[in-house]
Amino acid sequence: MKENMLAMNKKSFLGTVCVAVALTAVVSACGDGTTRSAGWEFSRNMYDPIAYNPDQPNNNFENKITAQTPPEGTSPIGFERFEYGNSVEEYQRAGEELTNPLVVNQANLAQGEALYLTYCAVCHGNDGAGDGPITLDREVEDSRGKRALENFPPPPSYHQSAGTPSSRGGLMSELSDGKIYHTITYGYNAMGAHASLLTPEERWQVVMYVHELQKK
Repeated sequence: MKENMLAMNKKSFLGTVCVAVALTAVVSACGDGTTRSAGWEFSRNMYDPIAYNPDQPNNNFENKITAQTPPEGTSPIGFERFEYGNSVEEYQRAGEELTNPLVVNQANLAQGEALYLTYCAVCHGNDGAGDGPITLDREVEDSRGKRALENFPPPPSYHQSAGTPSSRGGLMSELSDGKIYHTITYGYNAMGAHASLLTPEERWQVVMYVHELQKK
């Protein structure tokens, strides 16, 4: 009986302490109504960061600038440097020297297809025949009436059966890993660069899928 009473007293004491602490926190946070102070602040560093903002003066450097110029030759984390320039000569060199580092498997092909349909099919067509939706006749109707939209020139077909020549020599169905990767990276003619849209690995996955389209 005595032990039960002691346990109840301990629980009652702890409960009283918790209530007192909670009330103290609430009252102190409310302020006295005569100042702009909100009372005690919780986790101040969550909204008053310790780190410097890029545009803030910084006495830790001689030039007092936070955003320092990176040392020459360094690369950002996650950035993969492409050692080929944007020229026809470098395109040919990439075609001779580069091969796809990824293993040909169902996972990479499926990802390559998904990326191709997202970024490439609008021009090249879902099947790689060069008949994407923006190359076809289209029209729009609004408050100004119905009018035709400008068509983009259709790109050459990848299909082996079409025998379409590439604008930089050879057949579209014979484009190598490096040539396709170089074109995706830098773009060519009406095709814009996709380096900012697709990571190096994603570009190689698209290359892998384009080879499947070349077999048609």
